[in-house]
Amino acid sequence: MRPLTEEETKVLFQKLAEYIGRSIEKLIDRSDERHCFRLASKDRVYYVSESVMRAANSISRENILSFGICLGKFTKSGKFRLHVTALDYLSQHAQYKVWVKPSAEMSFLYGNNIIKSGLARITESTPQYAGVVVYNMSDIPLGFGVAAQTTDACKDLEPTGNVVLHQADIGEYLRGMEDDMF
Repeated sequence: MRPLTEEETKVLFQKLAEYIGRSIEKLIDRSDERHCFRLASKDRVYYVSESVMRAANSISRENILSFGICLGKFTKSGKFRLHVTALDYLSQHAQYKVWVKPSAEMSFLYGNNIIKSGLARITESTPQYAGVVVYNMSDIPLGFGVAAQTTDACKDLEPTGNVVLHQADIGEYLRGMEDDMF
């Protein structure tokens, strides 16, 4: 495990800024304890408290399977891909939110995009291609994606038009994608 390079940090912060905006500072300088980002095996980025990080330094790299929260991983092309394990932190600081109807929940949890007929509410002034966190009507975060339309464009959209393009959802735990997550 090592600290992120300047370029890796820039790419990570750009990806996080799509979903949480300027709240990245709140992730690092928390009131309970200071946290940091570390790169571990298989190009995974972990969000970990500094006390856990110091304790993990005394263990050899081969013996550490995981520590902290896996936010995502870097692809071979150098891009960063968020994992569903980052959903808890994205939902706490999300700029743009989408709520789905109960009839569209299962479709989203199976990995499908959200269409207008499944849309219950959307944050005002959501721009196109902005990162959004998807909630059910009970305010439980289900996943995240990218807004396919602006808020204004959603009003005039046909019922089968895409509103949110699927990125990740909590159904990934059940679909057997553990190899990619951990």
